[in-house]
Amino acid sequence: MSEGLDYKFLVDTFFVALSGVPIALAITIVALLVALPFGFILALTRINRIPVLHQFAQIYVSFVRGTPIIVQIFIVYSSIPLLLDSIFTKYNLEMNVYDVNPIWYAFIVFSFNTTAILIEVFRSAISTVSKGQLEAAQSVGLTNVQAFRRIIIPQTLVVALPNICTATVNLIKATSLGYALSLQEITLRAKVAANVGYNYVEAYIDIFLVYLILCSLVEYAFKRYEKRLIKYKAVNA
Repeated sequence: MSEGLDYKFLVDTFFVALSGVPIALAITIVALLVALPFGFILALTRINRIPVLHQFAQIYVSFVRGTPIIVQIFIVYSSIPLLLDSIFTKYNLEMNVYDVNPIWYAFIVFSFNTTAILIEVFRSAISTVSKGQLEAAQSVGLTNVQAFRRIIIPQTLVVALPNICTATVNLIKATSLGYALSLQEITLRAKVAANVGYNYVEAYIDIFLVYLILCSLVEYAFKRYEKRLIKYKAVNA
């Protein structure tokens, strides 16, 4: 192994790591598309203390908070194929569950994890909106759906957006654990490239830079969107 940094490898592997960004973004986008509506709905069940659903959401959040995401990945990646295999075998269905693209397991794990995080984000954000605003909306003839879409949700987003941004950035960084699923994302691509010449320091620098750039762009996009929602702050005050 040569002394000092291999700058040619550093530059070349930066683009190798960069090629894993679409996988990281795909997981992030799918997880958010699942987690945002489910997180909001389950937050409402906690606020309104709806029987069964309230307890379910509470246990769900506690489970996710109390277990490392890498453990959740291993549980899903090992248990779902076994479960599906037993079902297919029972009903004589011909399908090799072990040939399923691991990105589907990533969608499940990260959606599951992010939903629990957003439940608490939305629960605290919704609590800041006065209940009188919903009653006022109903008094002028708006349905609950219309009231939430036009009044409650925009104000909730103003409060929740910084925490949603943090959850999104943490989600992007957590996709680096996709290597445990053999996903060809940022981390795994860089580490595989480093195996040839043992250039792990350079590979980790590239991984660091790619995630730094990606997360910075996401934070910038959220700040721009937050400025568009600023008009609702006066309503919420």
